[in-house]
Amino acid sequence: MAANPLETSDNQIELSIVMPCLNEAETLAACIQKTQRWLSANHVQGEVIVADNGSTDGSQAIAADSGARVVNVSERGYGSALRGGIAAARGKYVIMGDCDDSYDFSALSPFVEELRAGYALVMGNRFKGGIKPGAMPFLHRYLGNPVLSLMGRVFFGSQCGDFQCGLRGFSREHIIDLDLQTPGMEFSTEMVVKATIRKLRIAEVPTTLWPDGRGRPPHLRTWRDGWRYLRFLLLFSPRWLFLYPGIVLFMIGLLGTVTLALEPLVVGKVTFGIHTLFYSAIFMIIGFQSTLFWLFAHMYIMREGIVPQDRLFQKIVAISTLEICLIVSAVLILIGIALSVYAVNNWRFLQFGPLRADDTMRLVIPAGTIVLIGAQIAFGSFFLSVLEIRTSHRAPSRIEEAGSAQPKK
Repeated sequence: MAANPLETSDNQIELSIVMPCLNEAETLAACIQKTQRWLSANHVQGEVIVADNGSTDGSQAIAADSGARVVNVSERGYGSALRGGIAAARGKYVIMGDCDDSYDFSALSPFVEELRAGYALVMGNRFKGGIKPGAMPFLHRYLGNPVLSLMGRVFFGSQCGDFQCGLRGFSREHIIDLDLQTPGMEFSTEMVVKATIRKLRIAEVPTTLWPDGRGRPPHLRTWRDGWRYLRFLLLFSPRWLFLYPGIVLFMIGLLGTVTLALEPLVVGKVTFGIHTLFYSAIFMIIGFQSTLFWLFAHMYIMREGIVPQDRLFQKIVAISTLEICLIVSAVLILIGIALSVYAVNNWRFLQFGPLRADDTMRLVIPAGTIVLIGAQIAFGSFFLSVLEIRTSHRAPSRIEEAGSAQPKK
C-alpha cells in the first residue's frame, strides 16, 4: 500500500508556499526572496517549495541558492507540478502562486488570516484587487476569465469571482482529499469545482496582478487552455452538458411533432409541413438521447465519488426498475408498430400504388420516432443496470466520510 503523503507533514511548519516552475530563471529568485521576507516579517513558520517541471535554464540551482526546497516533478504540466509540490509540502496550509513575478508574495497575510479562520480554500480575486496595465491580455480580461468564471458560478453554485486566479491558499489536507487529477492549466478550475461540490468553506480576498516579469511569452495558450477549462466545466456538470439541452430539444421536437402530425401549420406566408415534422422528430430523438446520457453520467460520477450521493435521484432510479422500463419500452414500440401497420393498411386501400407523402409521412415519422424512443429506453435501462452493479458493493464515498470533518461556519 502506498504511503499517505499526509503522514509526512511536519507540525512545526504552518505554511508551505508552492511555486510551479518551468524555466523561470529571470523571476524565480525575486519571488522566493519576497516570500522569505514576508515569512520573517510576519513570524510565520514556513517553507518555500519550487516544484520544478523540467527546467533547462538553471532554475533549480537558483531556487536552491535562494533557500527554497526543490521538488523535481517529471510529469509535465502546470497541474502535475502543483500536485507534486503539494504532496511534498510539510505545512498545514499551502499557498500556491506562479513564480513569474505577476503575484506579490509580500502580500500573503489576507490568505493566511482566512485559512486560520477555518476556510479550506482562499481564492485570490484579481478583478477586485486590481489588474495593472499590461498584466492580462484583453481577451483574457474581458472575455475568457469572466465568461469561464460565470459558467463556474452558474453550473456549480460557486461564489468565486475569479476561477483562474493563480494565487490561492488552502488547507493541504482538504485539497489532497479532493484527489485532483488534471495535469494542465485546468488544475486551477478543478480545485475550485471539486471544493464547491464537496461544500468546503471558500473565501475570496483581493489580490493584485502585475505584468509578467519574464522576457518571453507565458506558458498559457489562450485557445488551447481556454478549451481545457471549458471542457472541464462541462464534463463536471452533466446537467448543463446533457440534461438541460436535452429537455429543451425534446420539448421543441415534441411540440412540433404533435402539432404537425395532424395537419400543416401555416404562419403568414410560411407553411410548416412534413419536412418540419421530420426535423421535429430528430429533435425529439436527440433530446431524449441527451437526457439518457445525463442519467448515465450522473450515475457514474456518483458511483466514483466525484459528487455527493443524490438521494432523490437514487429513489427515482430505484422506482424505475429494469422491468418497468422494459414494459414502457414495449408499450411504445407496440404503439409505433400499430401506427406503422395503420399506414401500410392505408397503402393497401390504394392497392399499394403511389402515395401522397403529406398524408403518409404524418403517420410514418411519428411511428418511427416512437419506436426509436422505445428502443432507447430498453437499451438505456439495461445500461443503467450495468452501472448499478458496482454501486451496491461500493464503500461510502469520501465525500460522505469527509462531511463531518468540515470546519463549521
